[in-house]
Amino acid sequence: MPASPIKLSHILTGPAAATDLQGADEAQIVEALRDERLAWVHLDGTHPEAQDWIRQELDYLEPQAVEALLDRDTRPRTTVIGEGILLILRGINFNDGEDPEDMVSVRIYADARRIVTIARKRVRAIERMDDAIRAGRVPGDAGLFVVRLTEDIVERIGTFQSELDEHAETLEDKVYGQGGDHLRRDVLDLRLQVIAIRRYLGPQRDALLKAAQSNCPLVTSEVRRELEEEAVKMTRISEDMDELRDQAQVLREELSTQLSDRVNRNTFVLSVVSVIFLPLGFLTGLFGVNIGGMPGLNDDNAFMWLCLWCIGLVLVQLVFMWRLFTLGRQ
Repeated sequence: MPASPIKLSHILTGPAAATDLQGADEAQIVEALRDERLAWVHLDGTHPEAQDWIRQELDYLEPQAVEALLDRDTRPRTTVIGEGILLILRGINFNDGEDPEDMVSVRIYADARRIVTIARKRVRAIERMDDAIRAGRVPGDAGLFVVRLTEDIVERIGTFQSELDEHAETLEDKVYGQGGDHLRRDVLDLRLQVIAIRRYLGPQRDALLKAAQSNCPLVTSEVRRELEEEAVKMTRISEDMDELRDQAQVLREELSTQLSDRVNRNTFVLSVVSVIFLPLGFLTGLFGVNIGGMPGLNDDNAFMWLCLWCIGLVLVQLVFMWRLFTLGRQ
């Protein structure tokens, strides 16, 4: 039989508060989830037995909650189900070898007596919650558990946004100070990161607002204030991400302008060279024909005079172009 899908489990209230149930058998864990004590269990969503475990051991959950907990592709949302609340959030992906902006999903179902969380990837916020409970910092009820987990997730998103903002400022200094095609890739990476993370920020803000405004028994006045504050933070982060997106677009346009300016300068230089050498090419071609009647055929100084005429022509052209550009700038 495969190992249990349960990764973490704790009793949070009563005489056995902060008790770690990880070493207990599944019957004890299920009993803790069913009795009057508040218990928390975290499941591995990729485990082959996770779906059967939830449907069998947590059969008191409504079908909508079970389906949402097991869904592969999730979007941040809040749903009140009976006396409980279903909250799906996204957090920064700190897993090795993966992009931070590829946010990980954590699904939470909580009511007065049980909390069930499930994730398909490693979620550091869940691990930090586990460490806090082991250290004795136990949330007093399910609402405070949701608040504490939400605060952790939102804080890390804010930290990541600040890092992106600092990176954008550094890129801006380089683009306006140095320029260069090598910065185009960095600006593109920044744009892709902002686009990827913005996908979830708006829905997550709305989900937190909906949770704060819900009539779920878990959402006490204290929990409501805390969730509203986290929703405000998500709004600020979302607005900052919008500004970062616009800043990245401006940097991209600036690099494109710099590239266009370099192309125009090079084209201008080639045009000037062409204007100078076109008459010279005509003269040398004209005097290079081998037919009778060409002037200077019997003059030993004819080549020298031709060179002097060419030099004079170049000087006249340079003076003419200089005067033309001078007048154009006035």
